[in-house]
This record gives sequence, C-alpha cells and structure tokens, in this order.
Amino acid sequence: MQITLEIPDDLASQIGSLEDQLPQILQLGLRELHAGAQVGFTGAAEVLEFLAALPSPEEIISLQPSETLQAQINSLLEKNRTQTLTVDEEQTWQQYQYLEHLVRIAKAQALIKLKQRAL
Repeated sequence: MQITLEIPDDLASQIGSLEDQLPQILQLGLRELHAGAQVGFTGAAEVLEFLAALPSPEEIISLQPSETLQAQINSLLEKNRTQTLTVDEEQTWQQYQYLEHLVRIAKAQALIKLKQRAL
C-alpha cells in the first residue's frame, strides 16, 4: 500500500534519511500511542521494552521507574492509604506489582551473571 502525507518541513528533514525504516517507525509510534491510551499500561511499556532490548546486567541492575511511572505508583499508594481504590485502580496496582516482580527476577538474574563473570 502506498500512502501520501503532507508533513512539516522540519519533520520531513528528520525522516528523510530514515525512509527505509518508516514502516518500523510508524509501527513503534502506533504501539506507543496505543500503550499511552491504556490505563495502567503507561510507563510499564517503557520497562518491558527496556527488558526486551536485552540490556547488559549492569543496565538491568540500575533500572529505575521513570518519573511518570513512579508518579502513578505513588498516586495509587497515597489513594490506597486514604481511600479505597476503584476496581480499575486495583487492577492497575496489580499490574504494577506484577511488573515489579518481573523486574526483580531480571535483576536477580543480572546479579547472578555478574557474579559468574567475577569468578
């Protein structure tokens, strides 16, 4: 399929040298757009994409939540302390707990690799 678009000149100059990668750029952009629209998934997508890129053990160990993700977590924690979470908020909280579990597993595996390297 061929699509013709009118885009600003500054954007055209940015993507001019990436013409062969445009399908991938569009696919990643759409994925990010859809992830941002899903409640509870914003921020988590960053962590999952980071891990999917197969970072080094050192990079995994230093992984911290983005400011956006940390703010969402803090907001849920504060609301849970003062009120009751809605069903959607509870589901989001469970997703964050599962995400934290995955990150802990990744960090544990990274530590094992680092210790094996030191031997």
